[in-house]
Amino acid sequence: MAIIMAAREIAFTLVALISLPMFAPTAIGEWESDSWISNIIGPERLNHGDEFGCHGYEGVNTIEENWVIQGCSDYVSENTDASRWGDLPISFGIEGEFLDQNTANSLVDAGFEIAGDRISTENELITLMHRNGASLEKGATDRELLESAEEDTLVSIFWRARIDDLRVREDKELISWLEGQDVWLTTCGEWHHHGISSQEASESTIVDGNEIRVTLTESESWNVPGSVFLSFSNDVIDVTDPAGISLGEYSESQRNLTEGWRGTEGGIILTLSRGSTAIVTLDGNPESVSSSPMATFNGLHHSVTIVGHHTTNLFQWSSDFQKSELRFTWLLERPKSEDVGLALPALALAVLVAVPVSVYFVLRADSDGSHQTSE
Repeated sequence: MAIIMAAREIAFTLVALISLPMFAPTAIGEWESDSWISNIIGPERLNHGDEFGCHGYEGVNTIEENWVIQGCSDYVSENTDASRWGDLPISFGIEGEFLDQNTANSLVDAGFEIAGDRISTENELITLMHRNGASLEKGATDRELLESAEEDTLVSIFWRARIDDLRVREDKELISWLEGQDVWLTTCGEWHHHGISSQEASESTIVDGNEIRVTLTESESWNVPGSVFLSFSNDVIDVTDPAGISLGEYSESQRNLTEGWRGTEGGIILTLSRGSTAIVTLDGNPESVSSSPMATFNGLHHSVTIVGHHTTNLFQWSSDFQKSELRFTWLLERPKSEDVGLALPALALAVLVAVPVSVYFVLRADSDGSHQTSE
């Protein structure tokens, strides 16, 4: 009898262990990792100029479960750099209408600077970027909205490749049209920090004789270049770094952020990397020089990014855009494991029944064997 009781205890222990994943809290549940982030697709998208941000954990409400904020940041950082300009992710997508103070503080503590895309907040340390360019989904696009974008704004277009098991079809005609527009193709974090860098570069401008010197120090966050418009009436002899090495010129059609400069009516547009200085040498002492920060790279009308929401599988989300010039802000969402289903409960029940029964028959066989031996 004691042996049977012990067997039952073992059975209950096994049942508890098998059933644990079904009843474990969300925070300690099992989560999968999207291997495409660190293999093949992720490096290709990073090299293309895309950004990796966060969208939390699949099926978990970020506002109710703030732990997913740091968890998602770690998930991204363990698999990829967030951008060519910085290692850590700074963009976070949150479902809801209002960002409460606790959630906002958790975002700031985890290093996030940007939140979106249909949410409001009173936290001044969080920059909000709203969905204002409709969607790439076929049948849900709004070309008139895109054509009416205001100057120096960032247009954020929604994209989600899968909703449960349903594949979403992209609007190929709109994509082709977008790729032909004279706009800055960028990402949320790049656009945000370009504005910060541009302001700092403008404030650093110094005129010394026939030279204009612009300096941009390194950032504690992302080291994104900044752009200024330098206005003067003289001709440019050269634009160099302090060692005398000439900075490259880019064309009027350049739509991706890069260091360099180009001449324009009334002066030049200068884009300077963080941690560097540019010296503009003129053909004589200028009568006046003004320096203005530029919100949009290369003097383009406005900026466009595609925001990939709930990106649980980077291959599925990006496969239709491998040859596209568009730039994406991928909000990575850590995928949940496959549902437990009925397999584990059935196994647990089988163990609960089988162990005592097996012990019973073993004991009975031993008893019968002993009885026959004694006879």
